[in-house]
Amino acid sequence: MSSLEPRLWRWGESVSILDQLWASGGVVAIPTESTFGLAVDPADPAAVDTVFSVKGRSAGQALPIVAGTVGALERLGVRLDLPEFAPVLAAWPAPLTLVAPLERPLPAASGMDTLAVRIPDHGQLRELLTRLGRTVTATSANRSGEAPATRVEQVSSLLAGEEALVIDEAGLPGGEPSTIVGMQGGRLAVLREGRFPVARLFGA
Repeated sequence: MSSLEPRLWRWGESVSILDQLWASGGVVAIPTESTFGLAVDPADPAAVDTVFSVKGRSAGQALPIVAGTVGALERLGVRLDLPEFAPVLAAWPAPLTLVAPLERPLPAASGMDTLAVRIPDHGQLRELLTRLGRTVTATSANRSGEAPATRVEQVSSLLAGEEALVIDEAGLPGGEPSTIVGMQGGRLAVLREGRFPVARLFGA
């Protein structure tokens, strides 16, 4: 494997190179609200395996997904029509992740019938994904057990030798990850407290 680091892609450049890379199974390091994420096509089994390899983690854990629109998530087979999900959809875009049921199997779900999904609170990323009509994985960019990458140099080193690009965005803030919610006992419940204030969701 080559030790060469991936090249940087900057906002304003042609998006076709990103689209082509995702179509060919490559990885794009994307900025999110807090850290960099590893973005591949969630329907591509080989690309999903690449993410597990980069992270040094065995397969079997589902990878979270981001999209620019609710419609893109629904086209992927994510069920968002439950009435209990209405407060989440109203809060998006936000650092708020929803564990929702899937209508059909998806490689990124690793055999599970639910998937963690989000419309991120990062305007340029949403615009990019909406323009391309894509949903992508957004698991944190790091080796398993290490801190998520917040700097371009960190994620470039992580992806050295891979078919990859890194979106050039400096100064990601780090800190808390997204809040995660999902169904428990027939009700929407908090599964992990994080960056999004729970009180805003439940009106407390």
